[in-house]
Amino acid sequence: MTAREIVLGRVRDALALAPRPPVTVERAYRRGRSLSDAERLELFTDRLVDYKAQVRTCTAGDAARVLADVLDGLGARRIGVPAGLDRSWLAGWAGTVVEDRADVPAQSLATLDAVVTASAVSCAETGTIFLDGSADQGRRALSLVPDVHLCVVDLSSVTVGVPEALTRLVPERPTTLISGPSATSDIELERVEGVHGPRTLVVIVRTDV
Repeated sequence: MTAREIVLGRVRDALALAPRPPVTVERAYRRGRSLSDAERLELFTDRLVDYKAQVRTCTAGDAARVLADVLDGLGARRIGVPAGLDRSWLAGWAGTVVEDRADVPAQSLATLDAVVTASAVSCAETGTIFLDGSADQGRRALSLVPDVHLCVVDLSSVTVGVPEALTRLVPERPTTLISGPSATSDIELERVEGVHGPRTLVVIVRTDV
């Protein structure tokens, strides 16, 4: 018998004698917290701005005008969108809209001036936006490769905390968490933006949905 077999045998014996872990683990997360719409919007905006994201608020009926204003202000002329995005949001914009597909090479998405997506749910306390790969949000590459991301968030989908947000997600779906533009720091704590995703994040919050 080799030394490896002896060690593995002892590990198996120890595991056989170890007590079985409980089937379920009780979690005492805080749940059910609530804030008014105005309070959630203020907290969510404060966190996003602190992360260096740009935030615009509008009504559902004014979303197309605000999106066009933002895209024009960014100088965007060619943008990418997921297949299921509500095209009425872009009715006021005159540029070229490219619908993303699974067979489009991810590296080619870098040629887009910006990308526009919807969102699944958001957390006001952490300023985090969750994308779950739904038809109006697209694949992960679409929101990570282009340098500018415009994300539309309905205030009704903004929860107070993380536990409340997680209960609205489907665990089997691919989830992307966004808290401001992409940023990291090197060993000397020098901030570098755009390493893992867009350097510019614009969040458009629709307040009456």
